[in-house]
Amino acid sequence: MAMSAGSDDGEPMMEMNTTPLIDVMLVLLIMFIITIPIQTHAVKIDLPQSSPPTPDQIDPVKNKVSIDPAGTIAWNGTPIDLLTLRQYLNESLKLPVEPELQFQPDAQTRYVVVDEVLAEIKRAGVTKMGFVGNEQYGSF
Repeated sequence: MAMSAGSDDGEPMMEMNTTPLIDVMLVLLIMFIITIPIQTHAVKIDLPQSSPPTPDQIDPVKNKVSIDPAGTIAWNGTPIDLLTLRQYLNESLKLPVEPELQFQPDAQTRYVVVDEVLAEIKRAGVTKMGFVGNEQYGSF
């Protein structure tokens, strides 16, 4: 290994060899990475428990799902969320005869809300469904 030590006249060397310093720093870095404990954060959350729908909320003949312009979903006139809609649909499909589902979105409702509700209805496997209030859309 050839190294330049400068001139042989006894002058001090101007360049410092940093290779050992870098090696020590890398070893320390690896040791710190290995010894740092893995931080696990757990936040306990009490999620609301939804009760199963009662039989009086599901009509055995026909049920109506409507959406107002603000995007509020209603089951037979009672405001609900998508999870409750899913439960109502599943309960109505368990009846001996599947009730008719009437779907009535308002003309001013955002399409994404209507699409989410239709996707839930399709996922549930509803076969008897009708659209109500199509006259509000007019002919174009």
